[in-house]
Amino acid sequence: LECPGLDTAAGEEFLQEVFQILLEEGVRKSTDVTQKVCDWKEPQELRDLLDLELRSDGEGRERLLQRCRDVLRFSVRTGHPRFFNQLFSGLDHHALAGRFLTETLNTSPYTYEVAPVLVLMEEQVLAKLRELVGWSSGDGIFAPGGSMSNMLAMNVARFRRFPESRSRGNWDLPRLGLFASQESHYSILKGAALLGIGTDNVHLVRTDERGKMIPEELEKEIQRVKAEGSEPLFVCATSGTTVLGAFDPLDAIADVCARHGLWLHVDVSSGCLAGGGSGVPLWVLIPLLLQAAWGGSALLSPRLRHLLAGIHRSDSVTWNPHKLLMVGLQCSAFLLRDSSVGAPHPEFMLLGCLPGPLINFGTPCPSQGLLQRCHGVGASYLFQQDKFYDVSLDTGDKSPQCGRRADGLKLWILWKAVGTQGLAQRVERAFGATRYLLEQMKRREGFQLVMEPEFINLCFWFIPPSLRGQENSPEFWDKLGRVAPAIKEKMIRRGSMMVGYQPQGSHVNFFRQIITNPAVTRQDLDFFLDEIQELGWDL
Repeated sequence: LECPGLDTAAGEEFLQEVFQILLEEGVRKSTDVTQKVCDWKEPQELRDLLDLELRSDGEGRERLLQRCRDVLRFSVRTGHPRFFNQLFSGLDHHALAGRFLTETLNTSPYTYEVAPVLVLMEEQVLAKLRELVGWSSGDGIFAPGGSMSNMLAMNVARFRRFPESRSRGNWDLPRLGLFASQESHYSILKGAALLGIGTDNVHLVRTDERGKMIPEELEKEIQRVKAEGSEPLFVCATSGTTVLGAFDPLDAIADVCARHGLWLHVDVSSGCLAGGGSGVPLWVLIPLLLQAAWGGSALLSPRLRHLLAGIHRSDSVTWNPHKLLMVGLQCSAFLLRDSSVGAPHPEFMLLGCLPGPLINFGTPCPSQGLLQRCHGVGASYLFQQDKFYDVSLDTGDKSPQCGRRADGLKLWILWKAVGTQGLAQRVERAFGATRYLLEQMKRREGFQLVMEPEFINLCFWFIPPSLRGQENSPEFWDKLGRVAPAIKEKMIRRGSMMVGYQPQGSHVNFFRQIITNPAVTRQDLDFFLDEIQELGWDL
């Protein structure tokens, strides 16, 4: 113990070399259109190449550096201009710098004393996001992904209606009813299972032909659930569904929730606070608004917020800037309109605070917001009430987590770098790219839209020459359903690009093209169509 147990000089030298590898292999090549999107290997071949076994003795610097290169070489380049496979893509250098800072600091923003800068940043970013929703006050916390943010909404909604559920569980509660559209994210079902509400109590509401929840059907489902003896609790509306990109009519849904006293949560995980609430495709509107948008804040501006009319009436919102705003995984904000304060839960009294007006040598027992009343237990080794600073900045007890990544830092850095106008222009570019691809697709034989897109989700089939003119054949749709998987396999093995496909309801497998990366050019989109045609031509 006389000397440090780490060789810091050698460690810094190793880091410098790793940074060079990251810059060359992870940043430059990842965003270079002349490079492959992926270097596909079968699982066993990849296991052999990576030599994954962990041994008793360590390895030398050169071998470790080569392993770093191998990790980058054999991983999918999600920052590549021809990676369209997920709702996230691209690489923003400012946000990446924020991610490096977060990892270097290696702290958790649960208390001000251990993460003062990060706590204040998170406070500011969450306040700005709430302002964009249309709330002048409220609360929030960053969560590990949109699924967990949606689950937080469900838990807080149950707690506000039934505060005793926190201590007694579901045993004394009526059978609860949760409602979401047929196109909603699967995390609602997972959340019901995790929280003990049960997936049988998630009622999926019918949608129209565009994938929007039908408010009249929501009303019918609520009445049916009540008649069966259950108690409706929670409605999740979606603004930008995962596959079709549909926007539920929020004002009409909010009216239904208000009539029945239900919690309204809006999942805007796509990361855009403006959508097709009017039912008109957004690229029809954008040319009319573009001139004003360049001078203002475009889709993050109050001028365009009416496109998501009614979001301010929600009780909570999930927003994932790691998608459309390209902040980098992961960055998900759970936003809460409720700004009420109240006495801590009795468990908090037992674990971190003493009852009565004065505790800990005269320190007042603090009131807490809804999030903290729902999740807080006041662990005495973290959340001491007699600290010398304002303990309301110790926000970690608002979350079910203890250790938590400082995901607000990278968003703060990006926002500082490009401003609200820059973020707006980034979103507008995504709409413009989708509009261009749509126009080109309509000019080419063999491409058939699943439906006219409302958002940046462009869903289509490619019909090979062998199937054209056979639409009335009984085997047509079965054969067409095998086309997208075959093309996907070819493109991945070639490494040329990556795009997702899926079935949806009665629709057989179709491609879902998503453009969020501002590095994508017309040449990339032309290549995309050419590649689909080439790979599917002989099927």
